[in-house]
Amino acid sequence: MVSLLAVGFWLTAVLLVHVYFLYPGVLFVLGAIINRSEPYELPEDLPTVSLVIAAYNEEEIIAEKIENSLELDYPSEKLEIIVFSDASSDDTDRIVESYADQGVRLERIEGRVGKTECQNRVTERVNADIVVFSDADSMYEPQAIKRLVGKFGDDVGCVVGELCYREYGVEAESAYRTFEKRIRRWEPRVSSGAGANGSIYAVRRSSYVPLPPDHISDFSEPLAIVEQGERVEYMADARAWENTGDDVESEASRRVRIGTRSWNTFFDYLSLLNPLRYPLFSFELLSHWLLRWLSPVLLGVAALTNVALVATGSHPIYTVTLLGQLGFYALAAVGALMNRMDVPTPTVAYVPFYFLVLNQSLVLALWNVIRKRNIITWETDTRTGSE
Repeated sequence: MVSLLAVGFWLTAVLLVHVYFLYPGVLFVLGAIINRSEPYELPEDLPTVSLVIAAYNEEEIIAEKIENSLELDYPSEKLEIIVFSDASSDDTDRIVESYADQGVRLERIEGRVGKTECQNRVTERVNADIVVFSDADSMYEPQAIKRLVGKFGDDVGCVVGELCYREYGVEAESAYRTFEKRIRRWEPRVSSGAGANGSIYAVRRSSYVPLPPDHISDFSEPLAIVEQGERVEYMADARAWENTGDDVESEASRRVRIGTRSWNTFFDYLSLLNPLRYPLFSFELLSHWLLRWLSPVLLGVAALTNVALVATGSHPIYTVTLLGQLGFYALAAVGALMNRMDVPTPTVAYVPFYFLVLNQSLVLALWNVIRKRNIITWETDTRTGSE
């Protein structure tokens, strides 16, 4: 019994260390050796681009997004701007239509069918070489589309840009976001990117795969592209900016929705975990997504087996590891208390707190999947603009 507990503890501990420490290190080393990443090379004859903006009740920010899009450094004759409205019930449609004389096109889709289905329908109606997908609150830097376009090599079907955050007009990067960005930058060097973000990613029109409406498009589309034999690239210099969420709770709610849809999407791409067919990409998918989504389960098993090993009087090392876990959770509790009191939280407490909030979101997402629930539509947060 003690041996089984020890195996359970060390297995889960090693997997957790792998997800958050070993995997990034392995990516960095392999990427330096293999480096499959495409060099940036802007073609002389620029391809045509359709910028497709997702909107649902975005009256507070859609004008700013359109103005931002009209100022992009890309030839106007080769760039069309399309806003799809998923049955918006506010002034979003009227605002978009007021820009019709500047070439902005509204595609209203009735029935509140969700972002993925709207994306499918609009992509069917465009003839551009490249389709760039964006959210209404994502403000692009002027060179963003050129930088996405310049990353398309012969075997590249999708290029993902970098999402950055502002808080009160100042760049705001959390440890988690920095960690995630580094992984996304390194993965294409080894094999291919293993996901996108809905704020800024581009797909070759001929490579686009229509998706089931219940899939989360910015996760499913890159996987579908890899499944058909192409690669997903990452362009860190193609930047979009958003404001941070109002609080950790709103961010957690968003991650429950994303996690629920991602789990439901993932089950349709289990073939990508086949190491014989996708030796490096399956390793990325397993490490970056599957094991990370299972982190709360691993944390729970590590805690329970550790307590049991201490209770059975096993090796003193287990007392040390248990004290380490208790210290981590104590710091998280301090971070939660300071966050609730709305006082500045030191990094040593905020990181454990935020980590546990994310893992709580993963638990709720997994519970939704077990109950066979999915979340197809999205709600728009109240915003005050990007300044």
